[in-house]
Amino acid sequence: MLTYNDMDMNGKLMQKLWDVAHVLHHTSGGRGSQKRILTVLLRKGVISQAELTEHLGIQSASASEVLAKLEAAGLISRTEKESDRRTINLSLTPLGREKALIALEEREKKKRDMFSVLSEEEKAALLSILEKLTEDWKKRYGEPGKRGRKAI
Repeated sequence: MLTYNDMDMNGKLMQKLWDVAHVLHHTSGGRGSQKRILTVLLRKGVISQAELTEHLGIQSASASEVLAKLEAAGLISRTEKESDRRTINLSLTPLGREKALIALEEREKKKRDMFSVLSEEEKAALLSILEKLTEDWKKRYGEPGKRGRKAI
């Protein structure tokens, strides 16, 4: 098995990007976590369940399970849209808004903590490199979540 020290520069870069992705995934709770849903609803206000799943990039069945838990906990309410009863609108309850504000503050603190080791200049340099990479990769490999389709 090839160790990190035996890898070439491209291999080491890939390994470090995987490490970063792993940490981000596990510290964020994932795209469809309860806290993520609460903060999206805090920003968006009322949103349909379909719009939420599209925004988060998750399957409807996955969202339904999490939304049922949030509703049972009294954090969200689901109502039928008057003009189209097939559409379910989601909104925060007062308790849900309170929990969403706490989750948002926790996320902002985590973002500050995660990059606290870097100077402002290092953050700017890293951001510039990541923007350059992602722009190129979108052209080469398509938009995230839309793999197989070339970006136009």
